[in-house]
Amino acid sequence: MSGLRERKKVQTRKALADAALRLFLERGYDAVSVKEVAEAADVSVPTLFAHFPEGKESLVFDMDSDREAAVVAAVRDRAPGTTVLEGLRTAFLAFPRPVENGEMAQFRRLIDGTPTLASYFRKMWQRHEGALAGAIAADIGRSPDDVAVIALAHFVFGALEVARRGDDPEGDLTRVFELLENGWGTILKP
Repeated sequence: MSGLRERKKVQTRKALADAALRLFLERGYDAVSVKEVAEAADVSVPTLFAHFPEGKESLVFDMDSDREAAVVAAVRDRAPGTTVLEGLRTAFLAFPRPVENGEMAQFRRLIDGTPTLASYFRKMWQRHEGALAGAIAADIGRSPDDVAVIALAHFVFGALEVARRGDDPEGDLTRVFELLENGWGTILKP
């Protein structure tokens, strides 16, 4: 019974996120109400908030908690003898890559062009960095407030952003992780 219940929850959550994204892309984030999203997904507004208690913005970033958990697991559950950076690089290269099509470009414009979503994205990104810093700190026996741990988490997430922009995201991500592992001095020598 719980298997069916869980599948229904996943289906409802996906239906809500899909309906929200479709409506937001068609009409703009601010022009769409949560009531309209709920109606498009054929659920009630309380059901919408049961699945997305963080609010309307979280409908756009429905994979937020899954991604954060995967990043933490990349550190915590990596293969024995694998460094933290190797584990993260392997995990990031295994993450599904969004297809760079018109809808993805629209999605990025939606986020960049909507102050509420841009702010939510930055806060989400910072939370993910904090979770990663906590996982790294726990793994190496340091405080999550250690500046080196915080900086490493920041640079790791920065690597994702930089690699996403290029023509060869996997190659670029690998190159940035090589720089993180071997030091920036390797490219700064004359």
